Amino acid sequence: MKRFILSFFFFIATLYSLQATDTVQVKQNRVPVMLERSDNAVYFLRMKAEEGKRLHEISLSFGEETNLQDIVAVRLYYGGTEAIQVSSRSGERYAPNAYIHRDKPGQTRDANLTYSVLCGEVLQPGRKLTFKTDKALTPGINYFWVSVQMKPTASLTNKWSLAVDKVWMDKQPATLAYADQEPYLFRMGVGVRHAGDDGVAAYRIPGIVTTLKGSLVGVYDVRYNNSADLQECVDIGVSRSTDKGQTWEPMRIAMSFGETGGFPRSQNGVGDPAILVDRLTGRLWVIAAWTQGMGNGRAWFNSQQGMDHKTAQLMLAYSDDDGQTWSKPINITEQVKDPSWYFLLQGPGMGITMQDGTLVFAAQYINAERLPSACLIYSKDRGKTWHLHTAPRLDTTEAQVAETEPGVLMLNMRDNRGGSRAVYTTKDLGMTWEQHPSSRNVLREPVCMASLIQIPAKENILGKDILLFSNPDTVKGRNHITIKASLDGGLTFPQAYQVMIDEADGWGYSCLTMIDRETVGILYEGSTAHMVFQAIPLKDILNRVP
Repeated sequence: MKRFILSFFFFIATLYSLQATDTVQVKQNRVPVMLERSDNAVYFLRMKAEEGKRLHEISLSFGEETNLQDIVAVRLYYGGTEAIQVSSRSGERYAPNAYIHRDKPGQTRDANLTYSVLCGEVLQPGRKLTFKTDKALTPGINYFWVSVQMKPTASLTNKWSLAVDKVWMDKQPATLAYADQEPYLFRMGVGVRHAGDDGVAAYRIPGIVTTLKGSLVGVYDVRYNNSADLQECVDIGVSRSTDKGQTWEPMRIAMSFGETGGFPRSQNGVGDPAILVDRLTGRLWVIAAWTQGMGNGRAWFNSQQGMDHKTAQLMLAYSDDDGQTWSKPINITEQVKDPSWYFLLQGPGMGITMQDGTLVFAAQYINAERLPSACLIYSKDRGKTWHLHTAPRLDTTEAQVAETEPGVLMLNMRDNRGGSRAVYTTKDLGMTWEQHPSSRNVLREPVCMASLIQIPAKENILGKDILLFSNPDTVKGRNHITIKASLDGGLTFPQAYQVMIDEADGWGYSCLTMIDRETVGILYEGSTAHMVFQAIPLKDILNRVP
């Protein structure tokens, strides 16, 4: 009987101990780790504390694939507490503030110390590390976060992992509740353009190509005053990398109209660029829309019918020295625009050179009934003259084009109905169109720009014809930037052939290019910088291909 009573009390004590064990909710921040940042939030910890609770210790460990020589420092920050009244729409949060800003000039590379308190730092860490503290916790929700600083020389293609192993509260281990079902391998990124760089408020609308010399040339909107679309003070910026994206040269300007016509710069904006490499000559072409004197209203609604400057002008510029200098702008509006249309502009991103040498850009227009349609324009004489035929369907806008078979063009389009991408093909440069079986049922989207490139078997290490696609892989909100691959001409993009690179919210536009036979590059509007570049090994996307 005595043994039974002792066993019963031992059971009750154990049960009480289990019930009293604190729970720490752990969330990986599945975003790129930026090489130029001194702080990168990689883990969020959410602790619910009662009166008198204290945090004593947090232990972490790097995975075996991690090159510890890449790590400068690991830091632990306290992010404060939760407000008593939190909007019901916020759900269960893992941070009360943005610890590192994306949009505030001068605050995009370091932790904002008005929102965080440094609790510990480990320089040149080993495989395992521990933060010891005696931090008093406020009753209610307490937030902590883990930061990692990388060396700028760390390879963009390296991957690494970090695990939260133990958290000690009140001198006993807390229960760890992980928000993510599978551990995430962190990838490197470079902020090609941050808010405030060169005194510019915002950078938007990426396009990128790999030149015949192997350079990466990215283009984008330089939005000086704010992040608003045309019409505003906007130029076309260019960034070049000659080392596969590891470092980037100072920004150049490819197109700018200044105070043309006596109008202020804000009413001479040029934007939404796409870039193309002529694969026969090496010449680079940039196409963009120039808007003049529209009173700083949005050009999408204020561009008018006709051909003069009441309507947006379609402009080209070219470079014959690998993107270092650019020609004066060339106006091709009268070659391709129907006077009854309200607006004609390119599909931002990149254009292509077909196997027969034809140069092709995706485009879009608003017709006489004010309905938008994606289409394409092309040149058969190395860019001297340009042509446009018909559009495949109404209510589509920003598109990208790829040659999936010799002479067959696929137009992958933003669809204003939402939910998924519209996809059509043409064998005659847009005179006639056929709906692709994947249209409106394979590639989901939240109504946003996307990227599409075709990689022939002879130009990649896997020796297969590959179609790559990137966009926010959602139907609501521009987040979860994902690269997807298809081995059947775009009929399917299996889950096994996908890599998510940035789960947090951003503007969501992206553009893909092959850096070399083994690696795909992506320039996109990320959650960590206005223009983020990442390099992803092709085998990481197609790691299950025999």
